[in-house]
Amino acid sequence: MAYNESRNDAAAKEKAIDDWLPITSSRKAKWWYSTFHNVTAMVGAGVLSLPYAMAQLGWGPGIAILVLSWVITLYTLWQMVEMHEMVPGKRFDRYHELGQHVFGDKLGLWIVVPQQLIVQVGVNIVYMVTGGKSLKKFHDVVCPNCKDIRLTYFIMIFASVQMVLAHLPNLNSISVISLAAAVMSLSYSTIAWAATLNKGVQPDVDYSYKARTRTGAFFDFITALGDVAFAYAGHNVVLEIQATIPSTPEKPSKKPMWRGAFLAYVVVAICYFPVALIGYWFFGNSVEDNILISLEKPAWLIATANMFVVIHVIGSYQIYAIAVFDLLETALVKKLHFSPSFMLRFVTRTVYVGLTMFVGICIPFFNGLLSFFGGFAFAPTTYFLPCVMWLSIYKPKRFGFSWTANWVCVILGVLLMILSPIGALRHIILTAKDYEFFS
Repeated sequence: MAYNESRNDAAAKEKAIDDWLPITSSRKAKWWYSTFHNVTAMVGAGVLSLPYAMAQLGWGPGIAILVLSWVITLYTLWQMVEMHEMVPGKRFDRYHELGQHVFGDKLGLWIVVPQQLIVQVGVNIVYMVTGGKSLKKFHDVVCPNCKDIRLTYFIMIFASVQMVLAHLPNLNSISVISLAAAVMSLSYSTIAWAATLNKGVQPDVDYSYKARTRTGAFFDFITALGDVAFAYAGHNVVLEIQATIPSTPEKPSKKPMWRGAFLAYVVVAICYFPVALIGYWFFGNSVEDNILISLEKPAWLIATANMFVVIHVIGSYQIYAIAVFDLLETALVKKLHFSPSFMLRFVTRTVYVGLTMFVGICIPFFNGLLSFFGGFAFAPTTYFLPCVMWLSIYKPKRFGFSWTANWVCVILGVLLMILSPIGALRHIILTAKDYEFFS
């Protein structure tokens, strides 16, 4: 009797903690929440660099890699949605919980958590810098004769907004912000390709590789692979998004989640492909690493697009930060036995936002470093780790479609993981002389 009471008390305590944690505290999301959460997580400001990636890849390989990445990551996204409730009566609400089920408690944590943190924390730092740079660009375009203001101050302005929003308790509470961010991503992507069409094909447009040596062209090529991989990073929060959708044995969450996620991928295609292809078609290898810089005019449109980027990365920062907050708060409450409280949450989240701001201010070229670190984490968590888990759990028939498709994804993902950091490291070394700390 006492044993049963003890078990009931432990279960009640566990439920109380789950009801407090940001990922599992609210399971009332509708299917369309998964659409705009996934769009917000997936379509980063990196879409504006896709024409530059195309210039490094070339027409044939560039189109093939863009389409292949879209297909592979849509497939691995479907796998993760399916695996969320593959054990009857249990939900894998977090990526690392699925990893622990497949690889064991300790090994699963070590395989998944470091990679997830590199992606999530790295993206948050990049978005600090991106938000600050876009605010600065907006200021400079709107007021070209005003006194020049350092990037540091714009990053601090962006961070002050995040300081406030970071204290919203869970994913559902930021749904309006996420919806606005998704609309903004579609808006600035449309501005980018529509303004390019309006500008017209540039005189003497050149589609050859910018690098004049085969070695240079090769390294540019594999660096561009990392840029494309960076564009498909949303898998790192997909299980966390699905965790907010209600589920019963009769109506499992995978059906509404997949409906929303597939629609999100349609939006991703509408954002990515026109920007990448039209930008490269009209500017060739002279395109800047941000298509908006290549456009320059009309000033009001460029200013508007930059403000849309700011609004988008505000929402996208929160989507990734919520997953980090959940990890930190779980460790503090379940492992270190802190009491769930407002003050614990306030301190944890304020410190985290402050740290990402500090790193962004210190190293405003962090996106160059992220393409190096990201190769190790983006490719596994998005391109092939879901396939490894699928093969391990379902053991599909050898040489059947599922077995072959998964192994193709694994091989391509491993190649991406190996090659893209090499290209990024070379790029970092070559451009290091231009880096400025505390700019």
